[in-house]
Amino acid sequence: MNTHNKKFYIKTWGCQINEYDSLIIANTLKKNTYYIQTNNFFEAEILILNTCSIREKAQEKLFHQLGRWKHLKNKNNNIIIAVGGCVANQEGSKIIKRAKFVDIIFGTQTLHRLPEMIEKKIKKKKKVFDISFPKMEKFQNMIQPEYNNYATSIPIMEGCNKYCSFCIVPYTRGREISRPLNDIIKHITILSKKGIKEIQLLGQNVNSYKTIDINNKKYTFSKLLREIAKIPAIERIRFITSHPMDFNDDLIHVYQDIPKIVSFLHLPIQSGSNKILKLMKRPYSVEQYKTIIEKLKTVRPNIQISSDFIVGFPGETDSDFEDTMNIVSYINFDMSFSFIYSARPGTPASKLKDNISIIQKKQRLQILQKQIKIQTLNWNKKMIHSTQNILVNNHWKEKTHYFSGTTENNRTVIFYNIHNVLGKIVKVKIVNKKNNIFEGICI
Repeated sequence: MNTHNKKFYIKTWGCQINEYDSLIIANTLKKNTYYIQTNNFFEAEILILNTCSIREKAQEKLFHQLGRWKHLKNKNNNIIIAVGGCVANQEGSKIIKRAKFVDIIFGTQTLHRLPEMIEKKIKKKKKVFDISFPKMEKFQNMIQPEYNNYATSIPIMEGCNKYCSFCIVPYTRGREISRPLNDIIKHITILSKKGIKEIQLLGQNVNSYKTIDINNKKYTFSKLLREIAKIPAIERIRFITSHPMDFNDDLIHVYQDIPKIVSFLHLPIQSGSNKILKLMKRPYSVEQYKTIIEKLKTVRPNIQISSDFIVGFPGETDSDFEDTMNIVSYINFDMSFSFIYSARPGTPASKLKDNISIIQKKQRLQILQKQIKIQTLNWNKKMIHSTQNILVNNHWKEKTHYFSGTTENNRTVIFYNIHNVLGKIVKVKIVNKKNNIFEGICI
């Protein structure tokens, strides 16, 4: 494909998985075409939008963005506009019907086919559409991004089988597919040889990971974590996102046995009301969630927990919201991702009567976020005078002997060290906090 070093631009909305997918798209185009990436969409011949359907009015957000790009295409008809991600899977051909100037629609499982789609569009001058769900093909054809840091993320599974009543993900990402264990271990081993010290495992529900190897040996998420921990150069392991239903005792034992797993966990509860959890089709109770956290704190007393909350779900009373606030305080969450409920077309919850006013939803969200903020500040205060393990990522503002790094609980710390400690995990005593950055002394 001769494109004479023309340029492509990617705009990404959504979660870390979408961010990772965009890195894969970029690297796939760089390796399989002559296009080069630009951060300036005005100079691009290919405009790629990687969408997310989690937030409210995702479709309208998509068409607003496409409307802005339409003006560029009106000036240059050779520009190719491609739409991918969750909204592409959700809306499909409706996107082209409404925005006839869009050239390519690709899905969450077909992004690796984008070079061929572009070539087909250029040669045949026809629109290209592929939002199919080919099993494993995405994992097998991923061209990994380049890394210039000491921590990175990798996908271990895709899709979801839980079908929560409010969630569109099973329809946009498909059913759960777990990446072969040997493939994951090989990938991480290669990364470790390139200097990576911290791995974050990605998936819609990582702890539902399961696979069978060539010897018919079954591997669960707990076993996968134990295998990754055997790679000597990998010193830290994180994962996101987990589901309470799959957070079993085997996983608790992993926390007990493997110090490489960080003492920080994101475990979405969504609501503190059992009634609302049932309406959400979240198949666990608040009591079961509490038990998981209590077991974890038994083996990791200092572990910090973050969570997700949906406020104003249909049928949520003042009492239900009070239950949510009670669990927020009881668990003492360090931080959260919290949102006002809004119906997603095609989900079971969209058929429920949304009987809560937007004013009330916003008030409840404000109350919840204010409490979480107080708890975050309290966790921050506890860190002063504590000793933290810091993964050193960078020099701090080009000062030769000042470094910055991250704690296990995702705080940024700066400190002085006469030696070059880039890429190492060092012990630092926290002495101060300015804005969102902690200051420390190497010990």
